[in-house]
Amino acid sequence: MFQNLISAANDLGWSLALVAAVAIFGLIGVVAYRRVRLQKLCLDTAVGNMSQGLTMFDKSGTLVLCNQRYIEMYGLSSDVIKPGCTVNDVVEHRIATGSLTLLEARGYVNDRQTTLTQGKIVTKDFKLPNGREIVVTRRPVQGGGWVATHEDMTERRRAEAQIAHMAYHDALTGLGNRVLLRRQLEAALLRVQQGERIAVLYLDLDNFKTLNDSLGHSGGDALLKAVAERLRGCLKQTDTIARMGGDEFAILHTALEQLTDAEYLARRLRAAVRMPLDIDGQQMTADVSIGISLAPNDGTDASQLLKQADMAMYVAKCDGRGTFRYFEPDMNARALARRTLELDLRNAITNDEFELYYQPIVNLERNEVSGCEALLRWHHPQRGMVMPDEFIPVAEETGLIVEIGEGVLRKACAAAATWPNNVTVAVNVSSAQFKNQALVLKVVGALAASRLSARRLAIEVTETALILDNEATLATLHQLRGLGVQIAMDDFGTGYSSLSYLRSFPFDKIKIDRSFINDISATGNAGAIVQATISMAAGMNMTTTAEGVETREQLEKIRALGCTEMQGYLFSRPLCGDDLARLLRTRLNQAIRAA
Repeated sequence: MFQNLISAANDLGWSLALVAAVAIFGLIGVVAYRRVRLQKLCLDTAVGNMSQGLTMFDKSGTLVLCNQRYIEMYGLSSDVIKPGCTVNDVVEHRIATGSLTLLEARGYVNDRQTTLTQGKIVTKDFKLPNGREIVVTRRPVQGGGWVATHEDMTERRRAEAQIAHMAYHDALTGLGNRVLLRRQLEAALLRVQQGERIAVLYLDLDNFKTLNDSLGHSGGDALLKAVAERLRGCLKQTDTIARMGGDEFAILHTALEQLTDAEYLARRLRAAVRMPLDIDGQQMTADVSIGISLAPNDGTDASQLLKQADMAMYVAKCDGRGTFRYFEPDMNARALARRTLELDLRNAITNDEFELYYQPIVNLERNEVSGCEALLRWHHPQRGMVMPDEFIPVAEETGLIVEIGEGVLRKACAAAATWPNNVTVAVNVSSAQFKNQALVLKVVGALAASRLSARRLAIEVTETALILDNEATLATLHQLRGLGVQIAMDDFGTGYSSLSYLRSFPFDKIKIDRSFINDISATGNAGAIVQATISMAAGMNMTTTAEGVETREQLEKIRALGCTEMQGYLFSRPLCGDDLARLLRTRLNQAIRAA
């Protein structure tokens, strides 16, 4: 009996072990099943959210996997294209729905064979009837078959094309830019070596600044676009036109049969530009000055030809505008020098070749430096130091003075911020800068950037600026005064209306022109004018500064007359920033020792 019990127990133990083993393996199977199911879910999610279309075929050409993006991309039916269908079913359905042509289908078969037999990755571009651009890449998979991705590249290629277009075209007019013109010109010059003749035409709208001022910024842009379209309409398909900046254009005229072809084109361009224009409801007419250089006659270097055409255009402007001129080696040297100076000025702005010097202004009552006038100097890499009276007129005529003046304002404020708190800085502002409605904002920006107190900045304005646009200039002066900026009338007494402007605006300071100081000791009325000016200024609570004081006698005269300040070589020549800093430190140390 005991043996029977043991036997039964043994039988029961083995049964329990078997049951336990089955349970364990069953549990493992459930876990594995769930893991596989989770992996499948993750795969389906990933494939379903791909931005590309995806298909996978086994070695027999049966569809194993296909995502919704593929169905949508080609406008297919999910009832037809689904796992289990063959590659031939897919091709037939795509041909029937119009997303694949018979010719493309043959290429499809060839690519498939290349992938299967040679194990190569094959990439092809397709363009759908709706204009979408698709890139298909087929890759072999282990064990036979292949996987293909279908990527819609339409938007990316549009963006790339836009970027490429922007690199070679002007954003406003849609014409080519300098880069495109240079590229086309260099290509044309290779053909010149084989006997072709070409012309470069450089164009500049006449009186554009005046037209732009009357139209406003948006109107000026509309004018440039209208002119650009008319110029484009005069050209051959093989010609190239580019906007060089502002109101300047350049044209590459190719395959000239005779040299007079360039003159004929110049006349057509002028005729097109001169036709009446309607800009924002305003009727107006424009004209253009044109310079022409020829290759190979004038050379075969791209930079040289452009410069020569530019020079010839400038001579056309000097000869009365609204005409054209061929480049000639013996053109008026003065005109060439003037144009060269203008080009150098543009480069000077880009290369920051300008420097400020400062001439101290001395308070005669306290016998100390009360301020400094910022004076512009140009360090030309070849010419050396160029003085303002040589380049300022050119800068004003071309409008470059506005950009130059902004730089002067920023540098002067930054320098003054390092001086003692009782020393001001005076900056000359031209009439062109007053026409720019952003002047007040530029002043605010310069003060903010340097953290200079507005009371330590003085703006010097000449009578010329007041004459050109009295109301607008006075309004700007009032705005500047509202900021706390001091306002000085420069070169007082040299114009006809100086006294009337003192009634229009309460200046803080009058600067007596050096011509009166030079003659103050001579017999004449200079001394009487200076005395009257000082007395009048004192009565109006204005400071007076005598400019150009060079002798002790002149100093004693203006001091006796009650002049407030002096400025001139007697005390100091204009100094660079470092020398001025040393002078100010020396004067400060002397004052400390005296105290």
